[in-house]
Amino acid sequence: FPSQTVTENFAMVIHGLNANQLTDQVIQRSKRMILDTLGVGLLGTSTEVCHKVAQYSKTYSSDLSSTIWGHLDFRLPPLYAAFVNGVAVHSMDFDDTWHPATHPSGAVLPALIALSEAFPQKKNISGLDLLLAFNVGIEVQGRLLHFSREARNIPKRY
Repeated sequence: FPSQTVTENFAMVIHGLNANQLTDQVIQRSKRMILDTLGVGLLGTSTEVCHKVAQYSKTYSSDLSSTIWGHLDFRLPPLYAAFVNGVAVHSMDFDDTWHPATHPSGAVLPALIALSEAFPQKKNISGLDLLLAFNVGIEVQGRLLHFSREARNIPKRY
């Protein structure tokens, strides 16, 4: 497909992925990353910055809502739930990282969980669907960073 742009080719590869392509090793590592991210995120819900973004986000409402981790009685539109939960994960700075410098799970998992809660109940999302989406999100993030000149310069700046 030489006439395709890089973006078109990238989108086509992502669209063609399915859960059958996840190896046992990828599944086990993904589960560990998800568990770690949830733990760090739950701990992060007690930070001052998390309380501030949660208070700010309360001003927004929507017919769709997603859970704020650690607060089952507090729900927000998916965009803001992902934002608050992502801040909770990053506020502890113990979430996973790799080179080029990024914290992949803290950006991907809160968005996936918020979106999965917003789907209609009749839409059945399996655990493998979640693991596939998680890995696609991390792969996209990693590839974008790989091609980023700014990301390549991070080690020189610190």
